[in-house]
Amino acid sequence: MNRLLNVLYSPVSIETRRLMTTVYDVPPDALIESVARDFRKSKKVKPPEWASFVKTGVHREKSPADREWWYTRLAAVLRKVYVLGPIGTERLASEFGGRRDRGSAPYHPRKGSRAVIRECLKQLEGLEYVRKVDGGGRKVTPQGHSYLDNRAHEILKRHSKERPELAKYL
Repeated sequence: MNRLLNVLYSPVSIETRRLMTTVYDVPPDALIESVARDFRKSKKVKPPEWASFVKTGVHREKSPADREWWYTRLAAVLRKVYVLGPIGTERLASEFGGRRDRGSAPYHPRKGSRAVIRECLKQLEGLEYVRKVDGGGRKVTPQGHSYLDNRAHEILKRHSKERPELAKYL
C-alpha cells in the first residue's frame, strides 16, 4: 500500500516510475519451481549424500518420491526466510511440518526435520543468499533479495504474456 501511495503522491510522473516486482507479487509455487530449476542447473549446490533416503519429518512414512526434492526444499526455505525472516530453524521446522497419523487416535501436529532445514540454511549461506542475525535466526541478504526479486520479475513477465491484464504491474 505504501508503494502505491508513494507513486500516487510523488512529484515524478507515473510514466517514468517503475514499480519493482517482489516475491509477494507472484504465486509461490511458480517462484519455488523457477528457483529450484535454477539451483539444479547452476551446480553450485548439491544434495547431501543422505538426502536420497531421509524422511522430511516424523509425520512422513517414507522419503520423498521426487529424486530432485532437495532443490525444491532449498528454494522453499529461501522463500520462507525472505517472507518470514529473521527466522530460526525451530520455526522453519514448524513451517515444514505436518499432521502425524496415529492410527485410530486423533492427528497431532509435528515439526519437520531440523537437520534438513539446517543443511539447507548452510548451503544458502554458502551462496551468500542468507546470513545469520545477531538476535537469532537467519535473514536474506541484499544479494538474496535481488536474486528472488529478479526471478519474480521474470515470472511476472512470463505470466503477463498469458494474461495481458497483468502487464500493468510490470
